[in-house]
Amino acid sequence: MTQPVIQTNDLTKIYGKKTAVDHLNLTVEEGEVFGFLGPNGSGKTTTFLMLLGLSIPTSGTAVVGNYDVVRDSKKVRSIVGALPEFAGFYEGMSAKQNLNYIGALNDLPRTESEKRSKELLEVVGLAESANIEVSKFSRGMRQRLGIAQALLKNPAILLLDEPTIGVDPQGTKELRELIRRLNQEHRLTILIASHLLNEVQKMCSRVGIIRGGKLIASGTIEGLANELTKQEGTRIEFRVDKLTLEMIKKVKDTPGVLSAEANADSLLVQMEQSAILDVSKAITKLGGTILLMRPYEYSLEEIFMKYYQEA
Repeated sequence: MTQPVIQTNDLTKIYGKKTAVDHLNLTVEEGEVFGFLGPNGSGKTTTFLMLLGLSIPTSGTAVVGNYDVVRDSKKVRSIVGALPEFAGFYEGMSAKQNLNYIGALNDLPRTESEKRSKELLEVVGLAESANIEVSKFSRGMRQRLGIAQALLKNPAILLLDEPTIGVDPQGTKELRELIRRLNQEHRLTILIASHLLNEVQKMCSRVGIIRGGKLIASGTIEGLANELTKQEGTRIEFRVDKLTLEMIKKVKDTPGVLSAEANADSLLVQMEQSAILDVSKAITKLGGTILLMRPYEYSLEEIFMKYYQEA
């Protein structure tokens, strides 16, 4: 059974009259990739700063890898690697030189730093660019270098703040694959703060949704989708060979049907479970052939919007 490596209890941060993080209770299990979701200004970055011991909570507590973020902040930073939203590097220095310099700042012996830098540039796919000035790097290359610097201390936990923001589709795919590989091959626990829901859905096993500093939902994507199904009724997608307006109206008028939306050759029907057979009959009686019938799968974007609007 996995153990929580990040646990917050009513974690709160207030700046003047603004509550940036409001009684946050967050749990991240060992070895998982957890998505921390919310738009800019929702409290994600402030939470990261407190988890790193770089900002003192107004109230509440946080434990990272068995260390209290206030009492043991230096120990926390020794086991956590972090990539801020816009990582800064020395533009006139090469990727290798930047990593060696960061290694020196972290008191790594020179030989160890050089060895780790070489290994990590391989890991993040920048070995051939090791001696190129960072000023010539694309946004995606900078993000990969940022992940390399976050891994220099050989951390157990990785905090990534908007790792794919501003990166082109190919670079995003490469970063996504890198994050997956780091989790699977190196058993890193990874917490990703993002508002790019499509990317989070491809990378994360569980998610937490934050709004106005408050955690409004947390769980697996499947679990959150199931909760919505319980609230809203069964949603079934019917793919029909010849979908007509008459057919759509007939389905809408079927007892137990809550809504029906047409899209090309598909009909998405929200209904009570008992109405599935009657809906199928309504389609076939009007000459339609059902090519496919399957439960509708909520996207993470739909899940996010449902919880966000209702909070």
